[in-house]
Amino acid sequence: MQDLRESLTRIALNPAYHDVLTVAKAARNGAVYGAKIRFPHALVMTFLFGRGTPREKFKFILTATRNHSFNLAKFASLYKFLMILLRRTNGGKERSMDSFLAGLFGGWVIFGERTTVNEQIVLYSCARCVSALLPRASVPSSYPAKKPIPTDAKSFEIFAALVWGSVMWLFENRRVNLNNGLVNSMDYLYVNAEHWDGLRNLVWHNT
Repeated sequence: MQDLRESLTRIALNPAYHDVLTVAKAARNGAVYGAKIRFPHALVMTFLFGRGTPREKFKFILTATRNHSFNLAKFASLYKFLMILLRRTNGGKERSMDSFLAGLFGGWVIFGERTTVNEQIVLYSCARCVSALLPRASVPSSYPAKKPIPTDAKSFEIFAALVWGSVMWLFENRRVNLNNGLVNSMDYLYVNAEHWDGLRNLVWHNT
């Protein structure tokens, strides 16, 4: 057993296998992260708002978790493979556009099919891209170079107001253009609040 461990360690530390192991580890990390993110979210949302028997709910939770996990694993490994390939076409040097091109192709291949899970992942990533355009807060010169800088407080305040004003207007006037999950949540929050026929219904009604 010790000999096997030492052999595997030598392989892992061998520069000749670095790129292959990078792709493999990216796939592993994508699968683990996808499962960690999706399973608790699907579990809570399905049992709070989902319909069907407990068996059907568990099947949905496992399917959503598997899809999220596999898609992130495939994207992460494909992205790292393409980055390595592009770098090798430039004498081993990475170019600024390499990450965009690798992400562009990976996003099209892995997340291009419109499914519930893919749509949620893409919309989440889109929100992060939009928020990245907001001005950053002032930080001291000693602030770590690669640590994310928080959004400027005043800019976020304005951004939050615009987002909520827009989404509520869309919900009331253009709901057909919104994501289905968002509409269902907002129906529960705002439309359902207008309907009751007694105290018990007011407290427990969930449709």
